[in-house]
Amino acid sequence: MKQGVTAVVGANWGDEGKGKLTDVLGAEADYVVRFQGGNNAGHTIINEYGKFALHMLPSGVFHPAIVNVIGTGVALNAVGLLEELDSLRSRGVPEPNLRISDRAQLVLPYHLLFDRLEEERLGARQFGSTKSGIAPFYSDKYAKIGIQVADLYYPQRLTERLQAALEVKNVLLEHLYGNQPKLDAAALAAELTQIGERIRPYVCDTTKLLQDAWREGKHIVVEGQLGSLRDPDHGIFPYSTSSSTLAGYAAVGAGLPPHAINRIIAVAKAYSSCVGAGPFVTELHGAEAEELRHRGGEYGAKTGRPRRIGWFDVVATRYGVMVQGATEVALSLLDVLGYLDTIPVCTAYEIDGNTTGDFPPTALLDDAKPVYEYLPGWKCDLSGIRDFDSLPDEAKQYIRFIEDRIGASIKWIGVGPRREDMIRL
Repeated sequence: MKQGVTAVVGANWGDEGKGKLTDVLGAEADYVVRFQGGNNAGHTIINEYGKFALHMLPSGVFHPAIVNVIGTGVALNAVGLLEELDSLRSRGVPEPNLRISDRAQLVLPYHLLFDRLEEERLGARQFGSTKSGIAPFYSDKYAKIGIQVADLYYPQRLTERLQAALEVKNVLLEHLYGNQPKLDAAALAAELTQIGERIRPYVCDTTKLLQDAWREGKHIVVEGQLGSLRDPDHGIFPYSTSSSTLAGYAAVGAGLPPHAINRIIAVAKAYSSCVGAGPFVTELHGAEAEELRHRGGEYGAKTGRPRRIGWFDVVATRYGVMVQGATEVALSLLDVLGYLDTIPVCTAYEIDGNTTGDFPPTALLDDAKPVYEYLPGWKCDLSGIRDFDSLPDEAKQYIRFIEDRIGASIKWIGVGPRREDMIRL
């Protein structure tokens, strides 16, 4: 009997705790798959080997028996991937079983260059990019001038494709970005060929691999990067990422049938956090924000930047859960709120004098003000609790209140940073 495919995705702005949940689910999985995004964000995992921030590798790499797959929809920074593998080895982590799609496309050195130059050109209008080359990468992909992994093994084809891409890019470097040095296709092809040889042992047709595994009834977990509100179609555009962050895209990015995905776990924090620019209705400032940020360790896994912090946003989360098609929700970092006497929860927005429970388009979000309800805090440490019944009544009330408002069942509750700090309902 087929077990189907479980998708782990974010309900909000990203940084919700997807990596930890994927790591937990990995103990029961046969395959863990990254289906979109690149190394522009990170999944933080704490286990017996230490604390890790994974940017390119799937979150199942700490389980030696699992096949970890980088799917066709991923923006593959091969240099970053190899550096992560070296880092794992240096810290005693067993060699992961890794596969890379031969159809995945590569983040190239000039993607990082153009990302940085464009943010500098935009100045105050910039989008808060991590400068990891993601927007230029996806721009090239959809302009059909990207480089696939398979191209690395055909030198003439590789050079010709690079030459075609650089025709326009060198014009931009000279005339838009102020006489930047021109890029040389032959030199870049030689560099990429060397990288191709280093990743060759991992490269295969991952679509066939995963289709066969699914038909054999293997347990496959697909993990997304960032969250619903960073989706370019349904999120806070233009403050979005450049690939779809939704579970609906997982079938495309992994190379699986849409109907194979029968379980979608949307992860949300027990409060809100955000890295990058864009509207953030419940955002806190000053000492109140710093206290919550410090207690939650809210600093970007990729950039180290302090995350923007706010109270739980029912409006945004209900919307995020809806567009993900979540069959269940994981609520992470509940333990962080244990210092509060009362806990604000945003249950509606006020826009132009009207109150709404619907998440509006970006054009209206800048003027939205949060409408709060207040719940009692529990004022104790939850980190050692492993079952729902042992939680304080106030914590149970907080969970049930959120569950009722977002319209989806909370089946996982995070009460600490480690994989064992998880309550399953």
